[in-house]
Amino acid sequence: MNYDIRLAKLISGDMIVGKFDETEGKITDPATIQAMPTQQGTQMVLLPFGYPFDQEMHGEISQDHVLFQYKNCPEELKDKYLEALTNISLSSGGLDLSGGAMGGGSMGGGGGLDLG
Repeated sequence: MNYDIRLAKLISGDMIVGKFDETEGKITDPATIQAMPTQQGTQMVLLPFGYPFDQEMHGEISQDHVLFQYKNCPEELKDKYLEALTNISLSSGGLDLSGGAMGGGSMGGGGGLDLG
């Protein structure tokens, strides 16, 4: 699964992240990013766009409603979005499937999926 995940600001002022469907020209399965104040400062929260009435990420937003599209979406945000969308936790440990050897062995410290 290789999605074109984009970060955008809507004309309503909402900041969203979602999968870009090039054939339709729409952002699908959008999630909204909200800043929540905490005692340690501010924490960013990723919620389904229809929250609190929708608990899952689905739907679509037309490009007509996008005010600004960021050139890059941070990798950490992409990972958190995919985790929330698929309920699969992405971890930094696991097998290195790049084919390169590390220290003479075939096991490395690449990314992997934590299905547990």
